[in-house]
Amino acid sequence: MTPTDLDTLAFEGEPFLFEVADRPTGPPAAPDGWPVPAPPAAPAAPAVAAHPAVAAHPHPDGHAVVRELRAHLIAAHTAAMRTQSRFTDLALAEVTRLAEATGGPDARVERPGPEVRPARRPATTAARPVRTIPSEAEFKPLARTAIDRLGRADLELLAAGDVAGVFGPAYVAGTPDDIRLPAPPDLLLIEVTGITRRGGAHGRGGLRAMIRLGDAQPAAVAQAARQAAQVLAMHLGLHLCLPGARFAPADGAADVTAGTADVAAGTADVTVDPGCPDDGAAPLDAVVDIVGVSLVPRPWLRVDADLLAGGERVATVRGLTVTVAEGPGLAVGPAAGGRMATPYPRRNRFGQPAMINEFHMEHSSVGDLGIALGPEFTAYGGRRATRSPAGGLRLCDRVMAVDGTRGELTGGATGDTEYDAHADAWYFREYASDTMPNIVHMETSLQSALVLGYFLGATLSAPAEDYSLRNLDGEATVLREVDLRGATITQRSRLVSTTVLVGAVLQSLSYELSVDGEPFYTGQSLFGFFNESALANQAGLDGGGYVPTWLDAQALESSAPTVRTIDVAARRDRPRGTGPGCSTGPLALLDRVDVVDGGGRFGKGYLRAVKPVDPGDWFFARHFLLDPVMPGSLGIEAVIQAMQEWLVDSGHAAGLTNPEFVLSTGLALSWRYRGQILATDREMTLEVHLKDVRFGPGRVRVVADASVWKPGLRIYEITDITAELREPGAPQW
Repeated sequence: MTPTDLDTLAFEGEPFLFEVADRPTGPPAAPDGWPVPAPPAAPAAPAVAAHPAVAAHPHPDGHAVVRELRAHLIAAHTAAMRTQSRFTDLALAEVTRLAEATGGPDARVERPGPEVRPARRPATTAARPVRTIPSEAEFKPLARTAIDRLGRADLELLAAGDVAGVFGPAYVAGTPDDIRLPAPPDLLLIEVTGITRRGGAHGRGGLRAMIRLGDAQPAAVAQAARQAAQVLAMHLGLHLCLPGARFAPADGAADVTAGTADVAAGTADVTVDPGCPDDGAAPLDAVVDIVGVSLVPRPWLRVDADLLAGGERVATVRGLTVTVAEGPGLAVGPAAGGRMATPYPRRNRFGQPAMINEFHMEHSSVGDLGIALGPEFTAYGGRRATRSPAGGLRLCDRVMAVDGTRGELTGGATGDTEYDAHADAWYFREYASDTMPNIVHMETSLQSALVLGYFLGATLSAPAEDYSLRNLDGEATVLREVDLRGATITQRSRLVSTTVLVGAVLQSLSYELSVDGEPFYTGQSLFGFFNESALANQAGLDGGGYVPTWLDAQALESSAPTVRTIDVAARRDRPRGTGPGCSTGPLALLDRVDVVDGGGRFGKGYLRAVKPVDPGDWFFARHFLLDPVMPGSLGIEAVIQAMQEWLVDSGHAAGLTNPEFVLSTGLALSWRYRGQILATDREMTLEVHLKDVRFGPGRVRVVADASVWKPGLRIYEITDITAELREPGAPQW
C-alpha cells in the first residue's frame, strides 16, 4: 500500500478530506492471535481551496467563508445520518415487537418444550386465507427439487437419513450428518400429498400430509407436526450448511449455542379437541404452514399446523420450531485468519466444497460477523459495521476459495464465489422481461468483490472504528447474451490495491463473471470504507454546490421547453403480453417520466423522473443493517427503466415481433457515486441525456449519459448507459 493523491481517484470538489496514513501490511496481533485495537488517528485540519463562487466574488476572508459553509454541510450530513439511525432503531424495535407478538420469522427462538393448553373445541375448519409476502423477502432454499409428494417408501428413506435419495443429488451434504425422521413405529407421517414454497396462511409455503396418531395426547399431536416441519426443513436444504448436521432435540437438552445466541428446537401451543380420534385407525389430514424460516442464529423453521378429521379441525399446533444444529464439538465458523478448522459441509452442484456458505453469508448480513468471517470480526456485533445486503438483495451465496492471506492488502489476492440464479427468483418474476436485470448483474459482481476485500481485513487495523461501506465508482461490460435462469454464476475477483486514509480505506478490485466456464460480464470498481465523520464529509459531484437539472436550467435561462409525460403506472397495469413488459413489485421504481423531444445535452432527447423516497421502502431494510441506504445499482436501474419507457413510447418497438428488454453487450457502463439516497431523503431525481439510437436486425438500442440527485445535491454520474429491445432469436450485434 502506498500513499495516494486523492486527485487520482477522480474526486471533485474535495468530497472527502483526509490525510493519507501508512499502516503495516497486517493488523497488530496479541500473543493469542487476536487483533489489538489501535486508537483511531485524528485527522489534521485540511487546507480548503476556495469555492468558485468565492473566487468570482472576493471576500476579505474567503477561506473562512468556505470553511463555515463546509462545516454547515458536514453538520447537515451528520444530522441526517443520526436521524437515519434513529429511524433504523425504531424500525428494528417494531420488527422485534411484531415478531414476538406473532411468532413471525424474526421472533426470538426460545428453548423448546411444548406448552400444553387445556383442550377446547375448535371451530369447524374453513380454508385459511392464503397470504403473500413481498417476492424479494422469500426464503431462498439451499437446494431445489421438483419432488413435492412423498409416499411411505420416501418417508422411510428420510427416516434412514437418505435425503439425497429422495430429493436428488443437490441434497448431498459434504460431511456425515444425522438428519432423519423418526423410524417406524414412531414415524407418524403416512404420506405427504403436497409441498409448496409459496402461499399458505403466512405466505411462506408449507405441506399437506396424512398422519396416524397412536393416541390423542398433545405430545403425539406435537410430534406429528414436528415430523412435518422436519420434512420441510429437509426440502429447503437447511441441513446442508452445518458440519455433522442434526435436528436439535425437542427438549432443547443439547448445547447448540457454539458461541452465539441460544438456539431452540421450539416451543409450541398445542390444543386437542376432546373428540379427536385416538385409536389410530382413521388417518388424519394435516395442513402445515411455514410461519418463519432463517439461517440465523442456526438454521430453523417454525410452523403452524391444523389436524383435520372429516374436514373438522380436531387439533392445532401453533409456533412449533425445529432447529438444525452442528455435530458435537464441530465449529460452525472460520478460525482466526478465515479458514475453517473442520471439513466444509457445503458442496456446490459440481460436488466442490464451499469455504464460506449460505449460513455464513446470512450471518454477514444480519447475524454474527465472527461466525461469518472469523473471530477477528466478533467485536463488530451490535455496531454499524460493513455488512452484506440482506434478503433478496444478498446476491452472493458462497465463497469457494480465497488465494490470499488476511492482513496482506497490497494487491494480487483472488477470490472465487458462486451465486445460484434460481429460475423463479424474485427479479426474474418482477422484471420487465425474463432476462436478468442490470441491478442483479451489478450487485452480484460488487458483493462478491466486496467479500474478498473485507475478508482480507480491510478494516481490521482500526477495530474501534465503525465503518460504512460505499461503492465509489466502477465500469462493467456485458460480454455476451446468456440465459441465466437456473444458472450458477461463478466469479473470480482480484484485489488490485488498498489505500489507507485517516477515517477511510479505499480498495480497488476487478472481477469476471462466468457460466459453465465462459465469461459473460467483466468489470472493476472502487470501494470505500468510511467512518462517520468521513462519510458526513461527502459533498456530492459538484463540490457541495447546487447544480440544477438540465430542464430546470432551461427554465431559468430561456423559455421552458415543451414537456410531455409517459404514464408508466398505466402501462404497468396492462396485462402481460400486450407489448414489452414493465417492471413490477420491488422493481417498480417509476410511475411517470417527463420527456423533452430533441432536448438534452446532445439534442436527441431528454428524460427526467422523480421517485418519492419513504423510510419504509423495502431496500432500506436490506441495504444495510444499521446503515440503511438505497443501493446505487437501484438508482441505475431506475435510469434504465426511464429509457425503456422512452423506447416503447417513441414507437421503436412497433417494428419488432414480440420484443423484450435485454442488457446491451459490448459497451462499457461506467458510474461515479459521491453520495447516497438516505431513508430521510424525500425524493430521488434522475435525468437522462439521450445521445444515440442504433438499429440492427431485430434490435434497437438507445445510449445515454445520466445523473441522479438527492434533494439539493447531484450524487451519481453515469456514462454510456443503455436500454435495448430485441426480438427472440435476433442475432447479437
